[in-house]
Amino acid sequence: MAQRLHPGGRARSGERSRPRGSKRARREAPAGAGCLRAWTEENDGLAGGWRASRSSGPGRAAQQAARRCRLAFDSLLRKIQGLPAALPSLSLELTVLYNSLLFAVSESDGLVEGEAERINHGLIRVLEACGVSGQDLSTEELWQKVLQDVTTEELCAPLHRLGALQGAVWLAANCLGSVTGLFRLLSDTKGPLPSAHGGENELLALLKAWSVPVEGDTSPLVVQSTKDLKEILWTSAAFLQGLQGLEAGNLPTALSLLQAAASGFCSKRVLAQIYTCIGCCTQQMGKPQTALQHLKRALQVDFQCLSALSQAALVYRQLGETDAELEALALLYKALETPAQEAVSIDPCFLIRTELLVHTPALASLFSRSHPSEVKYLLAQRCLQAGRVGEAVEHYLDLLALLQEGPQHQVPLHGRSALPRIPEVFLEAASALEQLGRYQDAIAVCEEIISRTDDLIPETLRIELDSGAGGEAPGRAGSPSPGIPPQQRESLRCIVWRAAAYLHQGRAWARLGESKEAITRFTRCLNVLLRVQLVSAASIQSSEEMAEALPEAKVLQKIRLLALLGRGSQFQELGRDKEALMNFQHSLQVCPGDPAATSHLLRALWKLNRRQEAAALWQKLHADAAPADGQQEAPGRCVRPYPLYLVSCLKQVNLPHDESLARSLQDYLRTSGQDP
Repeated sequence: MAQRLHPGGRARSGERSRPRGSKRARREAPAGAGCLRAWTEENDGLAGGWRASRSSGPGRAAQQAARRCRLAFDSLLRKIQGLPAALPSLSLELTVLYNSLLFAVSESDGLVEGEAERINHGLIRVLEACGVSGQDLSTEELWQKVLQDVTTEELCAPLHRLGALQGAVWLAANCLGSVTGLFRLLSDTKGPLPSAHGGENELLALLKAWSVPVEGDTSPLVVQSTKDLKEILWTSAAFLQGLQGLEAGNLPTALSLLQAAASGFCSKRVLAQIYTCIGCCTQQMGKPQTALQHLKRALQVDFQCLSALSQAALVYRQLGETDAELEALALLYKALETPAQEAVSIDPCFLIRTELLVHTPALASLFSRSHPSEVKYLLAQRCLQAGRVGEAVEHYLDLLALLQEGPQHQVPLHGRSALPRIPEVFLEAASALEQLGRYQDAIAVCEEIISRTDDLIPETLRIELDSGAGGEAPGRAGSPSPGIPPQQRESLRCIVWRAAAYLHQGRAWARLGESKEAITRFTRCLNVLLRVQLVSAASIQSSEEMAEALPEAKVLQKIRLLALLGRGSQFQELGRDKEALMNFQHSLQVCPGDPAATSHLLRALWKLNRRQEAAALWQKLHADAAPADGQQEAPGRCVRPYPLYLVSCLKQVNLPHDESLARSLQDYLRTSGQDP
């Protein structure tokens, strides 16, 4: 694959076949006046024809016309360069080279190596015509020699024009140092401009100070003026450096450069991108309202700038404005459902434009098109988190229908994807259905997960842990954690999903009043979890350290706790209090000190008339009072959130405060002479 030429590349000579001889002989054999006139007329005819075709606007016709023009200019350039380089024809030759390269850059989204070599070859011919050798010089050295040694006034404008094109090539390759050095030469500036010391960016100051030579009335025509190219270079340089500042976290500098770019010369599409980047920058600076103003402005400039809409949803979420966030996501989903318009690859008015010159990972990431399934998931997820369960269910069911239609609706998993693994989507949908009271539907959704993971789970999964094995969040795609083979991690995920599906089925059957069915599902959940054998290294001394080494371990622990509490509660419903007590005792062994497990055990002990044990546990419960949601971690440790499909289970597992039981326990403690 062809690559862009970087400034350190060496010039190649001898690529064109031309007569050999002394320098004097080459200078004495220029093209005749008739040839020059004919070539000039051909160049002007092609350039004039292209200018006349601008009214057709962007599209396939413009692409075909650009391809024809490029081939015609290439053919004309071969005719001119088939003869020895000579001063009388150099102005025309450099103009034809410039016109040809403009089309090449526009078609190829930046110069490939073969095209970049043509600039070097053109510079070498300029030096040859002036009797100076340019062999074995780098591109930067060639430009320095040409601009210092060639003083012919007729070549000033063509060389500056070609220099601007070289600057565009280097800018597209992010070679800002080379661009700055080149425009120091073009501006005849030996050191940093005085204005640059006042805080103005040096490259922008150089571009502003660069005086474009005036073209003569008889000069060959060009398809894009140097003045326009200068404006585009200035805007592109400001935008590119602003993006680099944003990537580096240098927000004040990034904001200044992006604001400068917004005042420059660019298309509506690029202006909307600049405003979106300003919005992201100000959001990171802690100015969400200012960010929203710029994001709205981006949409006003170009309503197809969907990244601005996506970023606005993030800002609204930061502000806690759920209604506005969901409205933005709904608009984004609606826009994504319509077919995307094909990007304009050829603009008849500007062959070189900012879109071709600014390429950074931040830009590609920020303006990558979201997948409709991702946005639909965000709508479902945010509704569920906000307690808008009815809306969440509708979105989840729409999403499940989309995912089952075929691969075109499935999203490639990567670190930036908002969509989790598909089994997690099913589990979240089941959780939403359960909260809405659609228990049979929740059971059916979970059955889908169970049936699809049946052949993916080994009889026994033995995982050896060490303190450096941790990494990614549970259930998400990404690079495997060090120390754990990818296949083992995938098997572990399948076990987590299958166990969670049985857990939700058990809860749904319990809500339907079917205690025996519920107990069966909770038991299956626990049996699935028994397949996992976690072997801890000596460096891991606690469950917290194990959870850090393997995030799924914490989820497994919580699912086991919920299944034991659920099964114990159903045993109580059937009057099997001793079996219920055993489950509650086991749950406290799984999660020592867990308030929900302690509360259930306390009631079971009191119900079985084991007063002393219940009183001791009650005193301990109040002494070690912890937050009711059971999600508080030890101080100083990283808190890893549980998967969304477990959140409702964790909230509902806690028993309501029983005033009657509390009074009975206090009375018992006073009667027995203990401090209540």
